Amino acid sequence: MLGHAGWYSTQPYRDAMFYIPFQQLFFLGPIIYFYTQSLLNQSFRFQKKDLWHLVPGGLYLLYSLVVYITDQWFMGYYYFYADERDKDLATWYQIAGLISMIGYFLVSLRYYFTYKALAYNTLSFAESVLFRWIRNFLSAFLLMQAIRLFFFFFSPEWGDFPQKWWNYFIFSLLFYYVSIAGYSNTIQAALPFQSSLLNGSATLGPFITPLVPEIKTADVQEIAPQSEVDIIPWKKKIEQQIQQEQLFRDPKLSLTDLAQKLDTNTRIISKTINQGFDMNFNDFINFHRVEAVKEAIQEGATQDLTLLGIALDCGFNSKTTFNRAFKKHAGSSPKSFLQAQKRSVGTK
Repeated sequence: MLGHAGWYSTQPYRDAMFYIPFQQLFFLGPIIYFYTQSLLNQSFRFQKKDLWHLVPGGLYLLYSLVVYITDQWFMGYYYFYADERDKDLATWYQIAGLISMIGYFLVSLRYYFTYKALAYNTLSFAESVLFRWIRNFLSAFLLMQAIRLFFFFFSPEWGDFPQKWWNYFIFSLLFYYVSIAGYSNTIQAALPFQSSLLNGSATLGPFITPLVPEIKTADVQEIAPQSEVDIIPWKKKIEQQIQQEQLFRDPKLSLTDLAQKLDTNTRIISKTINQGFDMNFNDFINFHRVEAVKEAIQEGATQDLTLLGIALDCGFNSKTTFNRAFKKHAGSSPKSFLQAQKRSVGTK
């Protein structure tokens, strides 16, 4: 916009437009990565060891400062800018910046999927803490990179403003969308965990969030199994505990809750459910909730309650989650099941 307004050819704006690095491409990727972590991981804290992510951006700022001091203080004329081309639009910088942003996008995406898998293996209410905004945010960031890739292949001259105006316009729209939507979608992380940047593995940490205030997990161990577990007896213990105490009716039930009930650790419970029942923790609990809903319908509970009322009573915390889980485990929608049950009763 400023380029089209003629600021590049008018002093004193010309030098400001040339020497101030408006495009901080090396900072965008790390910011996206740290932002994703801050939203999803309750235990995330920016530490000194994370500063290395900012080194490329810092070096580019230093390079820009050296260029400015050399031209304006020592040489007294456009030495580095003899070609009168903005350094931000240099091909090497645009390519390096794109590689950096794509790399950090992929790492952020893997971080989200790591969190998602951990949530499904840990919480019976995983759907409510998956945060659709994160998915939309990463999709918008991906679209930004797709647009840049398109121009690299079909119109690589970044200084050609008349041909590139709509690229900058679309980029600005996406940028404002991310800024405004991100501000209005303030969310609270539900899981504290440690994740490896290299292999994507995650280790669950102590819960301190208000979403699960009753959990105390000073002795929580890694979810990934490290030793052999005799699954058969644990399957029986878990099933008995779930059925006898109707634990699935707790909408905030977590893996740690169940482990504490059985006086063991989360590793044993997680491995038994994953391998013994061939489900993750979320699906396992939702399966029992669906069975409870089916039983309530068959007993005529719909005479006093709506389907949603029955679902909430059985531990579901939203209509969307209930419908999705019921169709997955019962093979039909709740309404279809209810209608089939009414027809069955009518024919008797």
